[in-house]
Parts: sequence; structure tokens; C-alpha cells
Amino acid sequence: MTALVLASASTSRARVLSEAGVAFAVQPARVDEDAVKASGADARTVAAGLAEMKALRVSASRPGTLVLGADQVLVCEGKILSKAETFAEAAVQLKFLRGKSHTLISALALARDGAIVWRHIDEARLAMRDFSNVFLDSYLKAEGEALLGSVGCYRLEGPGAQLFESVEGDYFSILGLPLLPLLEILREQGVIPR
Repeated sequence: MTALVLASASTSRARVLSEAGVAFAVQPARVDEDAVKASGADARTVAAGLAEMKALRVSASRPGTLVLGADQVLVCEGKILSKAETFAEAAVQLKFLRGKSHTLISALALARDGAIVWRHIDEARLAMRDFSNVFLDSYLKAEGEALLGSVGCYRLEGPGAQLFESVEGDYFSILGLPLLPLLEILREQGVIPR
């Protein structure tokens, strides 16, 4: 079997891969995400570009290895949101998203020997309900540090599900890793059995 490296520090992506029975190593890529987001490019281009940058950065140090880069961008009212760094930022971000729909764009890229060999991009649309400030306070306390690790400050697989009134799209894409198309290419590349 071919080795796979996940070029991401995302615990959610690692958990999805691991629970799907995929063996992999983790080597987070260090890329300047803020510079790419500030480039003025549209959200799909930003997500795809970041996934490719991550895959290529790690691929350069792992000859012959298949490297998976992934990124997720949240867009609401034309604005690209980044992960909150503090609880105060998380509260502001959630208040901004409250009662609105937003789009999550999840991009994947596989690289080998410094070249992209596969790309995939998927979108999901989520509508947050108009939750109360009381709910927001209890949600922030319940989630703690975990909400700072995800764009939008929620984990749909956890208490964050209570923030929403509707979700349209692939569950795995919402988690940041469009799993089914990835599993197919991993079978083609010999990482997992057919």
C-alpha cells in the first residue's frame, strides 16, 4: 500500500480519516492562510489554493508519498470568515452568522513529488437559526476551546448542531473532508484496497 500524509493539524479531518479505516501520518503544512484570504480571490479559489499549497508544501519533503492538503472556507454575505482566536471573537462571529445562511466550501488536493495529482471541491449551505443570547452563552461555555478550532465556531457533529435550522450538503464536506470522493481516489492510488 502507498503511504498517505495528511498536511493538516485538523483533529476533525484526522478523526474522519481514522474512523473510515484509512492509515495516514500527520505533517501539518505551515502556509500563510491570511495572505491568501486577503488576496481578493473568490472563496472557491481561496479554498482550492490553500488545499494545494498545503499538499505541495509537505510533498516537497516527502518524496514518493501521497500528501493530502485540505482547507475549508466559510462565506456569509460575501465575507470570508476565519477561525476565531478568542471567545470574544467567537461570540461576535456567531452573532454575525445568527439568523443567516452561509456557505462552506471544502477543497482537497493530493500531491506527489511536488505535483498536484487530484483536486476536489464541494459546497454546503447551512442556515443558522435566530438563537437567543442565553443559548449563545451556554453554547460557548459548553464547547470551550473546541469551537476555536473550526471555521464558523461550530462542530456540526457536536452541540453546534443546535445552532442550525437547515443544512444542505454532504455531511463529510461540512466536517472539512469530502470523504466519499477522497476514498475513491485513495483506492485508485493504492492507499486503500479496492
